Amino acid sequence: MSTLVSEDKRLVVTSLQEAILTITLNHPEDGNALTVAMTEALSDELERINSRRDIRCVLLRSSSAKHFCTGGNVKDMQSGTDLMDGSVADIRDRLHDSLHRITRALSNMEIPTVCAVNGTAVGAGFDLSLMCDIRIAGQSAVFAESFLRLGLVSGIGGAWFLSRIVGPAKALELSLTSQFIDADEAYRLGIVTKVVPSDKLDAEALELARRVCAHPPRAARMAKNLVRESAESSLSVALELAASMQAILLAGHEHKEAVTRFNTSKTAQKENR
Repeated sequence: MSTLVSEDKRLVVTSLQEAILTITLNHPEDGNALTVAMTEALSDELERINSRRDIRCVLLRSSSAKHFCTGGNVKDMQSGTDLMDGSVADIRDRLHDSLHRITRALSNMEIPTVCAVNGTAVGAGFDLSLMCDIRIAGQSAVFAESFLRLGLVSGIGGAWFLSRIVGPAKALELSLTSQFIDADEAYRLGIVTKVVPSDKLDAEALELARRVCAHPPRAARMAKNLVRESAESSLSVALELAASMQAILLAGHEHKEAVTRFNTSKTAQKENR
């Protein structure tokens, strides 16, 4: 396990087990708010993942049962400190150089990502969860694109991610009303793929990550990329990309080893009948 420390606070804790890198937001005192320090700690971890071949899945979670991430720190907003310090240009540059590092890192992540949401995920915290590939929620989870409550818009890319998950009309409704939705409503909208009892969230999320890890890692990375690119492409472009990826995989050792395992398993099943 490695721990990033800022001002004697463990903001982000990581552990690697069974090829699953678990990243834990670990500052419950302020609801895991995305301060500059938290943002830099999380970004540093996310940006070095793609180059690692010992990781097959990333699991993002919180150490707090009350909050996943509450987004921006309202106390800092009131005092004009941290992200909000300085001129308009200063703030814009700071958003680009801090918060947007998270967005770019997760958007460019080749490895599949799972997000376990417990408690509050609002504002930029909601958007952070949307950047992951798969979201699973505890029954206590609450979501909100709540920026208008503070006279703001999403500055971290939430409008882009949310509209692609729920569609532009529903994304506008959630943004313009800043309404809070519970875990069951998030499931109905397709924001999360599963809702589980809050005390079983970590175990369920870990089992989901294990199922992702059970498959050949290079093929899994390509499968993720194919789905993402196909969503933004014409059918002809998507077919060309699929053919290229499939050709690479068919010629590779992962495919051959998987076929051998499959045939061996089928033979064993027949012999045991």
